[in-house]
Amino acid sequence: MAVKIQTIKDIKRYLLEELTGFYPETEISAFANIIRDRLHLTGQQLLAFPEKPLPGKQASEIVAICKELKTGKPIQYVLGETCFFNCTITLDASTLIPRPETEELVDLILKENRGYNGLIIDIGTGSGAIAIALAVNLPGSMVTATDISAEALKKAGENAALNNVNVQFIESDIFNSETDLFTPAGIIVSNPPYVRESEKKNMHQNVTGFEPNSALFVPDSEPLRYYSAILRFAEKMLEDNGRVYFEINEALWQEMNDLMHSMRYSDVRVREDINGKKRFITGIKNG
Repeated sequence: MAVKIQTIKDIKRYLLEELTGFYPETEISAFANIIRDRLHLTGQQLLAFPEKPLPGKQASEIVAICKELKTGKPIQYVLGETCFFNCTITLDASTLIPRPETEELVDLILKENRGYNGLIIDIGTGSGAIAIALAVNLPGSMVTATDISAEALKKAGENAALNNVNVQFIESDIFNSETDLFTPAGIIVSNPPYVRESEKKNMHQNVTGFEPNSALFVPDSEPLRYYSAILRFAEKMLEDNGRVYFEINEALWQEMNDLMHSMRYSDVRVREDINGKKRFITGIKNG
């Protein structure tokens, strides 16, 4: 007998019935939690009032969400938003879904720059997640964010307003950047495209089929092209003794280490993420 969504406890049962075979049970359970949050139904309510009736409008919304999830569309796009470092980030097809690893990158910057009140430049900002999280958590700083996509910058601007922070957004191509649009900064951060085209075959279709490929992939012949361009930009726009922070392809950490040293950065460090993958690299610009 098909499960009908009549009460809070029916949400997970319905999702399990409809999505088993499309997703593993652990992911379906995560969907149930996300959807309950979306409907402002807490876990405490589930425990205390499992038989609480759901309004028909909410039940219909869950059915519609489930239908989209069956296409493989990521739940963040289905709902049009995600949570990133306690900030609400709205999304559309022009913006990459921010990952938990990128939250670790923000956390690293915050831990190493407590009370920082200078300028930060976020290159390739997309939805604005990194820039906004830094602006929220370093309120004395000034944050500038840049992207080549006008559509992404529009969404990033909406997200800054949603989170009540002031971020300067600049449309700019890092390969042909007009440096006179920028003020030198003490921190430059970027999570640029770094997945090689040859690695695409190993990725899930709900990534390659829905997220903007231009924000993910680089040619195998030039896997560090964005990092090289950003470091050339940093030659002019990063203050002496300023710091760079990158999220990187774990398979290319040695090449990134060599690139940073070749451009005379000191204190170059490759950092692991929570899963033990070499996911970040940092360095200090020598004067």
